[in-house]
Amino acid sequence: MGSAASAALVKAFGAEGVPPSLVFEPSPRADVQCTAAMQLAKALRKPPRDLAAAILPSVLAHPAVEKAEMAGAGFINVTLRDAWIAEHLDDALTHRPVGAGQTVVLDYSSPNVAKPMHIGHIRSTILGEAMKRVLRAVGYTVVADNHLGDWGTQFGKLIVGWRRYLDRAAYERDPVGELLRIYVKYSEEEKAQKLALGAPVKEGDDDDAPLPAQAPALLLEARAELVKLQAGDPENVALWKQFVDVSMAEFDRTYKRLGVSFDEVLGESFYNDMLAATVDELLEKGIAEHSQGAVIVTFTKERDGEAMPPMLVRKADGGFLYGTSDIAAMRYRMGRWSPSRILIVTDERQQLHFRQLFAVARRLGVPARLEHVWFGLMRLPEGTFSTRDGNVISLESLLDEAEKRAADVARSLNADLAEAELAEVARVVGLGSVKYNDLSKDRQTLITFTWDKALSLQGNTAPYVQYAYARIRSIQRKVAELGAVPGPLVALEPTERALVMTLLRYPLAVEEVAMSSRPHALCDYLFELAGAFSSFFNDCPVKDAEPAVRAARLTLCDRVATVLRRGLDLLGIEVVERM
Repeated sequence: MGSAASAALVKAFGAEGVPPSLVFEPSPRADVQCTAAMQLAKALRKPPRDLAAAILPSVLAHPAVEKAEMAGAGFINVTLRDAWIAEHLDDALTHRPVGAGQTVVLDYSSPNVAKPMHIGHIRSTILGEAMKRVLRAVGYTVVADNHLGDWGTQFGKLIVGWRRYLDRAAYERDPVGELLRIYVKYSEEEKAQKLALGAPVKEGDDDDAPLPAQAPALLLEARAELVKLQAGDPENVALWKQFVDVSMAEFDRTYKRLGVSFDEVLGESFYNDMLAATVDELLEKGIAEHSQGAVIVTFTKERDGEAMPPMLVRKADGGFLYGTSDIAAMRYRMGRWSPSRILIVTDERQQLHFRQLFAVARRLGVPARLEHVWFGLMRLPEGTFSTRDGNVISLESLLDEAEKRAADVARSLNADLAEAELAEVARVVGLGSVKYNDLSKDRQTLITFTWDKALSLQGNTAPYVQYAYARIRSIQRKVAELGAVPGPLVALEPTERALVMTLLRYPLAVEEVAMSSRPHALCDYLFELAGAFSSFFNDCPVKDAEPAVRAARLTLCDRVATVLRRGLDLLGIEVVERM
């Protein structure tokens, strides 16, 4: 329909400015609507209604169209034939391979070693996992990379803290928990020494900043241990490897519980041997310059699109920064995978850093589409998370509480569930609630975390959508006892028709997420589909309908269940057969 409409415009007014296919989108005023006449009026220098009049005959001639009419300034509203809708129902079950032949590198989760994953990590982890699944569904080859925070100045502090404050028994019970306690204890002692010296103490001190004139003894000791680590001191390297190993073991348990997986885990340390060559290349190409013994990259509006502060890539003492590591990672990824897109999922605080990084990449000639998929912070009601202060809720405790509360709800809905089935429902619904609570919101919004909001089982939530699926499976079981099987669609009631039209939008919803990196669009779609099914269920009985109608409605039930299950799976959320 879109290509025929485009051809009609070309025939009437010439090809300049006319796309190869005009877009027809779902609309509250019709099955689909075309607004191309308004969009092209300026380029074609014609009134929108004249353009719409040229398009209309080609639309009316299309075999899918029951009725088409011009409205308002030049809208074309289209009603589709029921027979065509029925014939194309299974289109709702397929994803168009819009990404076929293209590779995407997707960088997400990226927790810091020696610190437990807390609820602030969940946004990057589940957002990245959802994007991985969606991109693969539409044909992209996706390289999922966990860019682990396994290197940096914090390890000097941790080594000092380990030797001063380690509780060996606590470490044996909970290695990462004890490493966090050590880090918090170190931070408290460093702060106390700064106060005693009269040195300024800032929240979130920059670990990469030069040593202050009045540096506390503890910080000097930590920097010395860091230098030894960077030089390959066997004892410090062994401690660092131990910190990485115990952290990865805990991370992997959490990832398994969340259903999250990666193709690569290439942490910052992986790029250490590439950093010197990276800076040399930046200098050779005139991208970086020397400044007071350090090496920096400067940015101007004329060259880079905006003026930004300089990016430090090598300190005066010869040390490198995580920005240097990110540039090296960009070069490595392009050389190994030649991706058409690189997506990096982090919180909003790193927006400037990635604008700088992408500007450097453009000057290096990186051809890939670079996207910082940033999200708003997650806060506690009393403020932001701080590992230094120990002000965190562990991700494990969040998931445990989610399952406990979901079990209470499941018992209230169905007292007949056996304990094993109840435990599975609690797991699926609890984890689904936590994930959907995050994914259903525009990723760029700030979230103040509370238990009630995260675990709400009302409204646009995972349990609402999961319950719609479980209800359909219940209908199918009951009707199967009568020997009924799905059959072809027959004349559609209004709520049936609305349900089918909603079904047909599923591939578009998935493609929108693949292009925009905003999974809430898929959540909104699934919520709408579950609501359309609820209206259908109330208006159109299945079990007690005439055989042909019952068979047709069973087909609708089957297709809705399939789309709900597949859509939730793309979000990393499971379903249950009974709730």
